[in-house]
Amino acid sequence: MFEKNIGFLVSGRGSNMAAILDEIASGRLAAEGRVAVCDNPGAPALALAADRGLSAVLVERKNFPRRRDFEETLVRVLKEHGVNLVILAGFMRLLGPPFLAAFPGRVINIHPSLLPAFPGLEAQRQALDHGVKIAGCTVHYVNEVMDGGPIIAQAAAAVEPDDTVESLSARILALEHRLLVQAIAGLDLEHQAI
Repeated sequence: MFEKNIGFLVSGRGSNMAAILDEIASGRLAAEGRVAVCDNPGAPALALAADRGLSAVLVERKNFPRRRDFEETLVRVLKEHGVNLVILAGFMRLLGPPFLAAFPGRVINIHPSLLPAFPGLEAQRQALDHGVKIAGCTVHYVNEVMDGGPIIAQAAAAVEPDDTVESLSARILALEHRLLVQAIAGLDLEHQAI
């Protein structure tokens, strides 16, 4: 199978990235983490990446006059590290045509809802506010629509009567860690669009 050289885009704590790196280190996931690119200088993900021996690169959006310049810089950094699969692991920005064209069919995201329900921010709060009985997470290909790309995999969790945003988020996050690794393992990059 074609080698998976992963570049992570992160903005926060990096727990999904850590779960993937743990599976790679254990030999259970045939892939290589190449670089973590972060847009937030205070993100714990930067230190986490460095602690795991991964290149950690800070690329702040505020340093670029245009979104296109920011995205072209992201592409350049990822390509310099030999990335052929981009994982959005808590990356809190939409990506547009310049970025997506550089990695067609090779950008995936994890979202804490059963898409197409509750896209965007605070998905767990949205689920609780709507009174759903089942919540979960979705791994999907990234396109120009927020959380709108084709679905790769989903995992569900029951919503308990006493759930809070925090308790539901914690259960969904545990699902995310497993589902994202399974989805990456199942990708066949050799037959993906190049």
